[in-house]
Amino acid sequence: MHFEKDYVYHIYKRGNNRQKIFFNDKNYIFFLAKIQKYIISNCELLAYCLMPNHFHFLIQANDSTVKTVEKAGIEQNMFSESIRILLSSYTQAINKQENRTGSLFTQNTKAKSLNYFPSKIDYGLICFNYIHQNPLQGGLVDKLEDWPYSSFKEYTGFTVEKLCNQDVTQELLDLNLSELYLQSYSMIDEKNLKHIWYLAVARLNTVSKDGRKYYHNRCGSGWFGYCS
Repeated sequence: MHFEKDYVYHIYKRGNNRQKIFFNDKNYIFFLAKIQKYIISNCELLAYCLMPNHFHFLIQANDSTVKTVEKAGIEQNMFSESIRILLSSYTQAINKQENRTGSLFTQNTKAKSLNYFPSKIDYGLICFNYIHQNPLQGGLVDKLEDWPYSSFKEYTGFTVEKLCNQDVTQELLDLNLSELYLQSYSMIDEKNLKHIWYLAVARLNTVSKDGRKYYHNRCGSGWFGYCS
């Protein structure tokens, strides 16, 4: 994955073959601890939601996110490496718990920039609300605040635990916390939702400082709708 400083990204990952990745409450809590260890020190975490068979992050890239190191002659992004370690260590723990082997997650982690739209529509805010609406739209809860494994409760005062950088989020997305609760329940226009999930592929051939070429997806491609 390639990241550009100050850009906003929607990162998401599914269980392999849509299988469950969280089997009990302790698994969710264990994963949240790994977010704290591997994610929040390497980006500005704006929102997150853990679902039974997938998860979402909304981040803004900072200096740590775009940092790269060279290993064995290959330039590697350190934030991508942090995600890889998170997923690998979590998979090992779940495989041991469930007495299973093999991949827990799909092969590729999706990271889609929300900065490539020539539009006045704030896709960052749309994605922020979309992520929080996942448990409600998935029929897991009747109220957003009833789902314990998303950042919605952080922003609406239902928990004192904080993983997200709320100061950055409020400034970046122009959030009004006094209106956020009702705003979070607003239906998202299907056309805007489609832009989050189905983006034109812009696969770029980029030349690094040492002249070597590497590839990255600026937008990516996919489907739209609420995950299941």
